[in-house]
Amino acid sequence: MALAVVIFALVIGSVIFHFASPWWFTDIISNWQSIDTTILITFWVTGTVFVVINAFMAYCVYKFRHRSGQKAAYEPENHKLEGWLSAITTVGVVLMLAPGLFVWADFVQPPEDATEFEVLGQQWQWNFRYPGADGKLGTADTEFVNEENPFGINPEDPNGQDDIIVNAPDMHLPVGKPVKALLRSNDVLHNYTIAQLRVKMDLVPGLTSYLWFEPEVTGRYDILCEELCGIGHFIMRGAIVIDTQEDFNTWIASQPTFAQTQQSAEPDIAAGQASYAVCSACHGANGEGNQALNSPKLAGLQDWYVERQLNHFKQGIRGGEGDVNGAAMIGMANMLVDDDAVRNMAAYISTFPDMPAAPTIVEGDVENGFDIYDRNCAACHLDSGSGTWYTDAPKLAGMSDWYFVTQISNFRAGIRGLHAADPYGEQMVSMATAMSGLSEIQDVAAYLSTLR
Repeated sequence: MALAVVIFALVIGSVIFHFASPWWFTDIISNWQSIDTTILITFWVTGTVFVVINAFMAYCVYKFRHRSGQKAAYEPENHKLEGWLSAITTVGVVLMLAPGLFVWADFVQPPEDATEFEVLGQQWQWNFRYPGADGKLGTADTEFVNEENPFGINPEDPNGQDDIIVNAPDMHLPVGKPVKALLRSNDVLHNYTIAQLRVKMDLVPGLTSYLWFEPEVTGRYDILCEELCGIGHFIMRGAIVIDTQEDFNTWIASQPTFAQTQQSAEPDIAAGQASYAVCSACHGANGEGNQALNSPKLAGLQDWYVERQLNHFKQGIRGGEGDVNGAAMIGMANMLVDDDAVRNMAAYISTFPDMPAAPTIVEGDVENGFDIYDRNCAACHLDSGSGTWYTDAPKLAGMSDWYFVTQISNFRAGIRGLHAADPYGEQMVSMATAMSGLSEIQDVAAYLSTLR
């Protein structure tokens, strides 16, 4: 009797929880209402089966409970019952599968007027490519991937020269127009998911998958990777902005073409040297750094990283509230009047002899530092600590250990990495908080000092 009551209570509680559930669908903003309908059909079919079976089981437990002097009947087979169960199960399976098959047929057949764009996933960031004036995307392959051509666009394909390149986690689309997303991965399996659009699809290395949708509501929505793709999977986030056609046209016109990204002028080392004169007072004549002035070692840093940080200072992305030393750098960076001046400075710094900075951390546990670094840092900064453009990770080996401690502490304290335009800083906040406190930060710094 008690068991029957428990089963029946479970059924009633489950039904109540379903209708009073704290979970709900996000608001749909695309043409894929049919996906929601399919899910609801599945809920009703499985929910009905759950209620009926469990209610029947509760009934049987009560009806056929043990009674003194009553003997159970032996009936190993019942062809009539088996036939009914098979028929009902078949109907239920058809009801669940058939709507999904119809939706899938639409999902893989984009309309002829759908505009193509490309989504490129790699650890752990999103990048995007749009067709240029010719309306065609150029061919691409991983064999062409390098620091200057992260998309791997075929430089010999004329259709690719005017392709619009977006090296950022935010993409834009016009409202009310069907689009076809071509999905590529440069490394491992990723997944392109936008909950409000009701679309998701894997990015498979070596293949180009696709999906299509028609956005119907303007706004900004998250892009998530829903395929475990490595240690930084949880920080692989982007955004899709659904614009009016006018706003989209303005945005797309501000993005560079592939040809433009390949035509950067050669940096002027001499001009960079002249600009660096004011920097040498703090950072040293050869970028060796000066701890007393809170000036880190620059020699050995990759030129692309120096460019990015100088631009972040100029744009106010670094040097915010609480970052006293960063605030001082804002004025210095703004002395570089344009992109060419920034590039010249970075190029000159890259000519400095890379002599490892003298260790200052004397109490760090090197072995523990290795364990922490191996778990949290090596995937981006590499085992050698040399960093790589591929993951936008700067060199750490041989750099100023005290500066490493300062900046990791700043990430943990929210002094650095919280600006909306700093996705790399956001990633670092997550990694920095994986270290429990100053002691573990110093352990990692001590280990990095051994990488020479």
